[in-house]
Amino acid sequence: MPIPIDPRRRPVEIKVNITTGTGLDVVWSDGHASHYEFAYLREHCPCATCNDERKTKAEFAAGPVAAAMPAELPMFKPKPKARGAKAVGNYALQIDFTDGHSTGIYSYDFLRTICPCPVCVLEFGPPEAL
Repeated sequence: MPIPIDPRRRPVEIKVNITTGTGLDVVWSDGHASHYEFAYLREHCPCATCNDERKTKAEFAAGPVAAAMPAELPMFKPKPKARGAKAVGNYALQIDFTDGHSTGIYSYDFLRTICPCPVCVLEFGPPEAL
């Protein structure tokens, strides 16, 4: 039997601001409004490839070799924007980013979990965020 979704994690309005490049705006059923920059969404991509990459970077950063490595020089990298977005069923969005990445499926449950506002971080965020 499926676990019922928290009704506060259901959107009532979604705006993907591709033309302006300002990001994603979601109004949730509890009245809360979330804003996500496209760069933030790209950084938090939930696809398996991105999760593996984050895990590998974290393991490397925690290892003994990382401490001996010099700090990386900052490189110019344009902020990712969205080229397009589409609904996935009635539970998620899939965003096509300007860096060519488009495999992440952002469920509404996941979007509420990663809402960057302090209230949502405390109420919905993962335990490691506390």
